[in-house]
Amino acid sequence: MAIDKAMLDQLLAGRDPQDLFAKDGLLDELKKALSERMLSAELEEHLEAESAEGALNRRNGSSRKTMLTGTSKVTLDVPRDRAGTFDPKLIAKYQRRFPDFDDKIVSMYARGMTVREIRGHLEELYGIDVSPDLISTITDAVLETVAEWQGRPLDACYPLVFFDAIRVKIRDEGFVRNKAVYIALGILPDGTKEILGIWIEQTEGAKFWLRVMNELKNRGVGDILIAVVDGLKGFPDAINAAFPETIVQTCIVHLLRNSMSFASWKDRKPIAQALRAVYRAETAEAGLAALDAGHWGKRHPAIAQSWRRHWDQVIPFFAFPQGVRRIIYTTNAIEALNSKLRRAVRTRGHFPGDDAAMKLLYLVLNKAADEWKRPPREWAEAKTQFAVIFGERFVI
Repeated sequence: MAIDKAMLDQLLAGRDPQDLFAKDGLLDELKKALSERMLSAELEEHLEAESAEGALNRRNGSSRKTMLTGTSKVTLDVPRDRAGTFDPKLIAKYQRRFPDFDDKIVSMYARGMTVREIRGHLEELYGIDVSPDLISTITDAVLETVAEWQGRPLDACYPLVFFDAIRVKIRDEGFVRNKAVYIALGILPDGTKEILGIWIEQTEGAKFWLRVMNELKNRGVGDILIAVVDGLKGFPDAINAAFPETIVQTCIVHLLRNSMSFASWKDRKPIAQALRAVYRAETAEAGLAALDAGHWGKRHPAIAQSWRRHWDQVIPFFAFPQGVRRIIYTTNAIEALNSKLRRAVRTRGHFPGDDAAMKLLYLVLNKAADEWKRPPREWAEAKTQFAVIFGERFVI
């Protein structure tokens, strides 16, 4: 729609540029004028519809109503009808907030801001005094969306699913506990990514993981070709109990990070080079030989022990061509997600309950998913390899 420049010049005439975007400035005046015009048009349409049906009804003045917008408070003159049957669509009878106000609150919450910070931000920038209860009410509405999202149907086949966890402090029964938040990131046959779910659990174990796997099955997942995990206890058995043909692969990145935790900074570079010879070996036998030949010294025996302890879940990695291997150990997607989650969680200290943690994590993950545009560049080669290796199980 073209903008009438003459009309803009008329609106701006004699105004201080500094006041245009200020509280009660031109933008707020326009929002008020447009809203009242739309409400008046709604009432006209309502009266015409009732007149066509033979009902006698007419205008009956207006009532004042203060609305919260994303940037200010606006007092509107809402038109009324004599019969009291008019219920405007733009602003319902008991509505006190424009939709953009709720969206702005949720957006700030998704960026990791606390209720106190959101309240201070609105007061400082827009002069709006909003109660903590109202902010909590708005963000709590997200929980209904979370429940729907967590139970939504999933695809039948996922070539790759990365299972990972971060630790979050949550108040539970009067104590602040260090709970694990588990995330499942699925890679679809076309290479696009999808968050399958979020689960909060205080202790991990085979029963919990079996419940997660059965939940995925009940939501439509028929097959997972490769599941990449970080060595969680009881997890491989739980995966294979629900998906017997799934190959369970220990996350190479987690093994590397765990290995580095045993070494001083000056020793990490040579250790990383020695481990590169292990996971980049052509075969499992060559990888094990490189592990045995590594110069870990007396100070770092735990590094080789850690790899040997997980070797049964490392071995599947060597059966794949380089294209698939790169997809498995280049876990940039899950690492990027964890980074966003930790950044949001760090500002909180701890959460008052599981629901508070869940709604924030969902919003952060949902915002991250909106930024995903295309499959990783390695997927074109890996897709061909998956089709060859898994045959009819690789369902496109």
